[in-house]
Amino acid sequence: MKTILTIVFLAISTAFYGQIDTRIYDIVEDVSAEKLEYYVQNLADFGTRNTFSETESDTRGIGAARRWIKKEFETISSDCNNCLEVFFQSKTVTPDMGSRIPKTAEIKNVVAIQKGKKYPNSYVIMSGDIDSRASDTQDFTTDAPGANDNATGMAGAMEAARVLSQYEFDHSIVYVGLSGEEQGLFGGKFLAEYAKEKGWDIIGVLNNDMIGNIEGLDGVIDNRSFRIFSEAHNPTETDRERQMKRYYGGEVDGVSRQLARYVYETTQTYMPEMNPIMIYRLDRFGRGGHHRSFNDLGYPGIRIMEAHENYNQQHQDVRVESGIAYGDVIEHVNFDYVKKLTAVNAISMASLAWAPPAPSEVAIGGIVEPSVRFKWEQENPEDVKGYKVYWRSTTSPTWDHFRYVENVNEITLEGIIIDNFFFGISAVGENGHESVVVFPSKIMR
Repeated sequence: MKTILTIVFLAISTAFYGQIDTRIYDIVEDVSAEKLEYYVQNLADFGTRNTFSETESDTRGIGAARRWIKKEFETISSDCNNCLEVFFQSKTVTPDMGSRIPKTAEIKNVVAIQKGKKYPNSYVIMSGDIDSRASDTQDFTTDAPGANDNATGMAGAMEAARVLSQYEFDHSIVYVGLSGEEQGLFGGKFLAEYAKEKGWDIIGVLNNDMIGNIEGLDGVIDNRSFRIFSEAHNPTETDRERQMKRYYGGEVDGVSRQLARYVYETTQTYMPEMNPIMIYRLDRFGRGGHHRSFNDLGYPGIRIMEAHENYNQQHQDVRVESGIAYGDVIEHVNFDYVKKLTAVNAISMASLAWAPPAPSEVAIGGIVEPSVRFKWEQENPEDVKGYKVYWRSTTSPTWDHFRYVENVNEITLEGIIIDNFFFGISAVGENGHESVVVFPSKIMR
């Protein structure tokens, strides 16, 4: 009976989600809480990683931290036959560039690129912040261990590199430590500009900022939920595109929102014990993260972070006041939770990097008709097994229904009224991995 039930369960799962890739389960298992703790402890031990802190010392300050990160990436690369291209990407900031810049300094990002075999100029990016801060963001001498904010995100990117570097992918994956976050998101801005100059085709940016705290200041303890922040629309859209949404929809279907849905669905498929919470906003209220700089240039980018924050343990000098322990120290980090969120990132990037390119020029029709029609184009159709035509209620946050088709680039869904749903299309590879869903951008009459 047990064997029969297992077969039935697998059949149902495969029918609903598509083909299951067992390598994804291996990736989840390979992520190590102990390795993550090693990374975070080393980063915290640099005392402070403030953007304007010491750069000459080998044991303290931002300079020592970024050199150590680069060395760790190089060690990972040596274990995979030099599969990573590791380098510093830097640019200078001066006091006239912002009120949080007390002196001229070099912003250095640490970049590690794992080149894809089929689409080397197509990139999936996972980022974490290198820098930390005390209560005063311009205080670059006081200890600011920044264990959760954001040694955890940086550690996650390093651990993802260690795990995923043991595989080959069709698309390129970038693991990066971004600097200058606390002074105005400069690291993300400079890397996004670099990507634009180099002509990178960016599938998505997964920005990890605080992925280690399970006990919120609100009293909730939760080691399974996490938040995915995503912007509703593309900041680079034209006035014409914005106006057309009034008639055809798409207000909550920008490229970053589709990336958020992809991470949500991948997590639900391979890590159903986790509870991804999609937050329909760019970031926390009035606050920011490095993904915003990529969004500003039209790239899809999201923020992945813990569900419940403790504000006593972020952006605070390490101290005890009125019996309350302030400060971002390693004792507050739950490494089993960091492992889970690192795995969420790793499996999402692997799925994207193993998937075919997304369809393009997706057109939709069906005005005053009892059916809805689609047509699309596809780069390298030989890499595509089929397509999923998705639809959902206009009030639903997720893609809830789909029809799978093969050997076509147009289809009509009879009996489905275009007025009552939103639609999108993804490409599916032979291995079962699918691209991000593409919302229609053209109308067929």
